[in-house]
Amino acid sequence: MVLYVPNIVELIGLGLAIDYSLLMVHRYRQNRDLTSDRLEATMKTAGRTAVISGMTVALGLATLLLVPIPFVRSLGLACLVVPLVSIAAAATLQPVLLTHLGKDTSRTFKGLIGYNFDFLTKIAIAKPKRTFGVTLVGILLSLSSLLWLQVTPSSLSAIPSQLESAQGLNSVTSRVGVGVITPHEIVIDLGAATDASQVSQIRFDFAKKLADDPEVFTVASGQMWPYVDPSGRFIRLYVFGQHDLGAPETVDLVDRLRNQYVPQAGFPDGARIYLGGAPAQGVDLLSALATSFPVVAVIILVFTFVILMRVFRSVVLSVKAIILDLISIGLSFSALVVVFKFGIGTYELQQIEAWVLILLFAILFGLSMDYEIFIVSRMREARDRGASNEDAIREGMQASGTVVTAAALIFITALTGLITGHFAGLQQLGVGLAIGVIVDATIIRGLLLPSAMMLLGRWNWWMPTQRKTPTLK
Repeated sequence: MVLYVPNIVELIGLGLAIDYSLLMVHRYRQNRDLTSDRLEATMKTAGRTAVISGMTVALGLATLLLVPIPFVRSLGLACLVVPLVSIAAAATLQPVLLTHLGKDTSRTFKGLIGYNFDFLTKIAIAKPKRTFGVTLVGILLSLSSLLWLQVTPSSLSAIPSQLESAQGLNSVTSRVGVGVITPHEIVIDLGAATDASQVSQIRFDFAKKLADDPEVFTVASGQMWPYVDPSGRFIRLYVFGQHDLGAPETVDLVDRLRNQYVPQAGFPDGARIYLGGAPAQGVDLLSALATSFPVVAVIILVFTFVILMRVFRSVVLSVKAIILDLISIGLSFSALVVVFKFGIGTYELQQIEAWVLILLFAILFGLSMDYEIFIVSRMREARDRGASNEDAIREGMQASGTVVTAAALIFITALTGLITGHFAGLQQLGVGLAIGVIVDATIIRGLLLPSAMMLLGRWNWWMPTQRKTPTLK
């Protein structure tokens, strides 16, 4: 397992489990006037919603196992356990606790959270066109920062500055350059029949040609270990670049080494040349993610659509839910660019770590869908009882808006450990999740969701019916 797993599982697990518990307790309190079994009614509604929401989160995280990178797979496997355990607790332990501890909770306090959400809902329902238009314009302007998004395999220099290892690293990079800590490594296998002494001049000329590249700071080479192994079969060269791992200049240098310098190295036929080191591994990592991530995203969208069709019984609501989720994720990515480009309370970094974006997509997609299911499920219940479109929207927002906002605030509080940490990757994950969750629970669910549903009207509940084949008598 990767080093970050304990931090991520602890904090995300805490927030997610409380979300489901909060949803069920909130519904249990609302059912206090029922003449039938309160607990049974709660489990058939909020309990069912919690299980479906948890399965949606688990589905999103399970797709990380399809990414062909052990680092990402270990994160996906660890995080997959979190919603599964939360579902198990919500379906077993939670009802038991409600039976013994939830005797009479007749007093409720709506508080500032509920009133704020009601205020947003009233605006969205009263003026849906204006609300939808203004909100959409603001979202598009915010998403424009994605144009400056740059991705890196890792931020090796972004570690706590008070550590002795970091101080030693900084003393070297400040004098020599950041490229010195991540050299390119070229290994030449001459084959069993060739000795390194026979190609000494070729090796020297090759190293000189590499050193002449403007992006290369220096090339380390020699005739003894660690540059030549005792058998004389293997030769190793270290190429130190001018820029950090993941920088565009470093990526271009990897491309030139592979496609220009290595093919023209001049070693005898049969010699095999390998390009290794952190820069080449980083380029391959980003390439693997770029190839696999679209497949993972499509799988998440398709399976989520199928689940939502079963829950909402509406094509329009299912498609709308997915679109709103993607908007929330986009806003989270764009906020990361702004926060870390300018170092607002964090490291000032030009690039975002690739694994953070992948994990953010999977987690935020599930969490945003959680809030969507919490709210729209209540709308669906009202609609099934015969309520009009507007009344169903109003009831769903009023019944679930408070718990969604409270759940978001609790989740953000749980993420404080990541946000205030000293490692760039975990900071980026914490900031991205916090911004994505709060934006989703307020702007997206409080304004965009109800205004869009008001404009769609009866189309919200459209579901194609299966035509029956007439039978001949």
